[in-house]
Amino acid sequence: MEITYRTVIITFSENINRLNGIFDTPQTWGASTLKEWIDAYESSRFVQIGENTAVITSEYNMPSVIEWLQRHTPIETLRED
Repeated sequence: MEITYRTVIITFSENINRLNGIFDTPQTWGASTLKEWIDAYESSRFVQIGENTAVITSEYNMPSVIEWLQRHTPIETLRED
């Protein structure tokens, strides 16, 4: 059985540390940072590689992750590798 992960490189138009402010009530969100939120999706991982840029991998939750990011964060670019 082959497991295939999707990978996206995302650049936000704001600093990721500033975006963490979305999670001002961790008890409501179940996370206190964008990384914690993405990592909570089963099989998904968020790795920050710059002030505004991250690599996200996911086995099967990528459509949900991308949809949530598009609704809740200011995206400059999103490129799938």
